[in-house]
Amino acid sequence: MGKRDGDFSFRSLGDSTEHSDLQAHANSIEVLQSFLERIVRGSMMTQPKSQSHRLATRTIHHPVAELPSQPLATPIYQSSTFRVEDAATVAGYAHEVCPQAFYTRWGNPTVEVWEKVVADLEGGEKGLAFASGMAAVSSTLLALLSPGDRVLSGASLYSATMKTLAEVLPRQGITTEFIDPTDTGAFAERMDPAVRMIYAETPANPSMQMADLAALGELARRNDIPLVVDNTFATPWNQRPLELGAAVVLYSATKYLSGHSDVVAGCTVSDAATAERIWKQRTLLGGCLDPFAAWLLLRGMKTFAVRMDRHNANAAVVAEALEKHPRVERVIYPGLESHPQHELAKRQMSGYGGMVGCVVGGGRAAGIRFVESTEVALLAVSLGGTETLLEHPASMSHAMLSDSQWERAGIPPGLVRVSVGLEDVRDLVDDLTSALDRLD
Repeated sequence: MGKRDGDFSFRSLGDSTEHSDLQAHANSIEVLQSFLERIVRGSMMTQPKSQSHRLATRTIHHPVAELPSQPLATPIYQSSTFRVEDAATVAGYAHEVCPQAFYTRWGNPTVEVWEKVVADLEGGEKGLAFASGMAAVSSTLLALLSPGDRVLSGASLYSATMKTLAEVLPRQGITTEFIDPTDTGAFAERMDPAVRMIYAETPANPSMQMADLAALGELARRNDIPLVVDNTFATPWNQRPLELGAAVVLYSATKYLSGHSDVVAGCTVSDAATAERIWKQRTLLGGCLDPFAAWLLLRGMKTFAVRMDRHNANAAVVAEALEKHPRVERVIYPGLESHPQHELAKRQMSGYGGMVGCVVGGGRAAGIRFVESTEVALLAVSLGGTETLLEHPASMSHAMLSDSQWERAGIPPGLVRVSVGLEDVRDLVDDLTSALDRLD
C-alpha cells in the first residue's frame, strides 16, 4: 500500500538529508544557548558602531540586541523575572546595579536600551528609567538628601514637585527654601553648610522663568553639592544641563521624550556613582518602568529630532501671533526678545522649545473661557505630544497651590499654558486668535 499524505515514516539517521537537518537544528540550539548565556552575563546589548554621529542620528540608531537575527525594533522583554542557572548567580546580582536579566524591578533588557539612549542624548554616564516623572523626582531627592539637609529650589516648579519639597520632605527632616529662579545672587546669599542641593526647572513650569544653569552649576561646584535640573520643557534637543554644571538632569519622559501622549514615565541621567544611589532608592520604592512603556519611549525617540524641530518652529510663530493680539497682556516665550531673560536663553539653549505662556486680559475667568473656546487646540493637562494642548494652571495643574504659592511661582490668574503641537501652524494661529476674539 502506498504512503498517503499525513503518514509518518522513520528514516535512518545515516540519511544525508536528515543528518543535515539535525546538524542545522543542533547549530541553532548552540546559537540560542549562547544568546541566553549572554543575557545572564548582562552582555546582550551592543552600542551602535559609531558614537561620533550627531544627535538626530543617534535618536534613531539605538543599542541593538545580540540576537541571531537583527530586529530594527528593540524586542520587548515583557517578563517580570528571568531564569538563572544556580543560586550563586542570584547572589551575584545582589551586588550589581541594574542587572538586566534578574527581576524587572531591578532591571530589564528593554528598559536598559532606553536608559542607554537617554544617557547618550544627555552626554551622561548612566541613565535610569522610572514609572513616572515624579518617581524620578522623589527617588532622586530621597537618595541624595538626609535628615537635617536643606534644599535651595527655584520657586516656580511643577506643582507636584513643589508639594513634595514643601510637604513630603519636611516629614523626613529635610527643608526647602524657595527662591526666585531668575535671581542667582539670592541662591548664593542663602548658601550655608546645611544646604545639600540646588534644584531648578528651566524653563520653569508654567511661568517660563529661566535659571542660569552655568552660574548655579558653579555655585554648586564651589560648595560641593549637586545641582539637580528638571529639563522637561527644554529637552536635550534644546538644552544640555550636564554640560552647564548640573550633577543630575531629570525628566517627565511622559512629555517630549515620548511625544505621543501614550506613556507615563520618567528618567534621570548622572554620573555612575550618583546613579547607583538613585537606583537603590528606585528599587526600594518600586518606581520601575514597565518594559512595554520603555518600548513605546524607544519608538517615540525615533522621531524626536523631527518633532522637536517642528515644536520649536510652531511655538515661535504662535508666540509672535499671540503677542500681537489685543486681548493678550503678555506672552512668555524664551525665544521672544520681550522675554526678560531672552539673552540668557540665547546663551544656554540651542532652541526655545514648544511651550508658550500667555497671560489673557480679564484674569482667571477670561483665562478659563479662552481654554474652553478652541477647536484645534485641546483642553487637557500634560504637554509635549503631537497635539496642541491648553491648560489654565490656576484652575487645573496648579490648582492645589495656595494664592501665595501662585504668586511666588509667578502664576498670574490669567496665565494660559500652551503646549504647541505639530499641526499646521496656520490652523493653530487661526484657532487661538479666533478664541481670543470671542472673549470680547
